Amino acid sequence: MMELTEYTIKLKKYLQDLKQVFEENNPPEDRRDKEFFVMVKKKTSPIYDLLEIWQELALKFIKENKISVHPNQIVSTKENMELLLMHSYYIDVRRRRYMELNQSVLYVLDQLLRAIES
Repeated sequence: MMELTEYTIKLKKYLQDLKQVFEENNPPEDRRDKEFFVMVKKKTSPIYDLLEIWQELALKFIKENKISVHPNQIVSTKENMELLLMHSYYIDVRRRRYMELNQSVLYVLDQLLRAIES
């Protein structure tokens, strides 16, 4: 349980950091820029790895406890976070859409944290 709480809090922090990246940077001049891609991959790989473990733990937790978070919310949250990872660096989506994804991920992370605590 401790791990899941810790990972969920880490994801919230990453979510905040990604939003900052999205708001403070410009899209790459060339979307096929190899150096840019390598830099993005290096910065986002730990988050992808964390998401994999988080999803596994969260789904297991939901299965073992009757809580208000559904398995499909966890799967969607992971997918939305992965979208945010790319959108944050490539800035290839409207701000409104970005914020909707961000809010959606944040909502489920908070919901899960509340369920763990109760």
